[in-house]
Amino acid sequence: MRDFVVAQQVITIREVKAEDLKSVMSIQYKCFKDPYPLSLIRRLHIMHPDGFIVADVGGIVAGYLIGVIRWSNIGHVLAIAVEPAFQRQRLGTLLMNYIIDLFRKKGVKLVRLEVRKSNLGAQQFYKKLGFLERGEMPFYYEDGESAIAMELPLE
Repeated sequence: MRDFVVAQQVITIREVKAEDLKSVMSIQYKCFKDPYPLSLIRRLHIMHPDGFIVADVGGIVAGYLIGVIRWSNIGHVLAIAVEPAFQRQRLGTLLMNYIIDLFRKKGVKLVRLEVRKSNLGAQQFYKKLGFLERGEMPFYYEDGESAIAMELPLE
């Protein structure tokens, strides 16, 4: 758990708690065309508790990130979203930096993620963090949209 002060607000990045899942679902429905079902969110919480983190702003879950480690050395960011009222306040950057640091401590050599081809803002966000485009994945999303695969080498 880490605390940050942004615009005179204390922001805590911490592991998700079971009681946070309702807020996570609410954020998902506001931010994604095809949110994960609650059953998958619960399973990810149980299976990857240290990689399922939230940005807590004064007791409000304002954002979340789900990151998992695969094959012992590849970090995969499955989802990241910030409540619309809290966007553009660096919460996404804090969440990404936290998970990248956690992955690095656990010996991860490469971080991967997928982003909608149409989501140019998110692609720019990831590029600012050092991610590189690695190719297009056709028909990746349920609605048929392609994804852009991005990677961040950690060594």
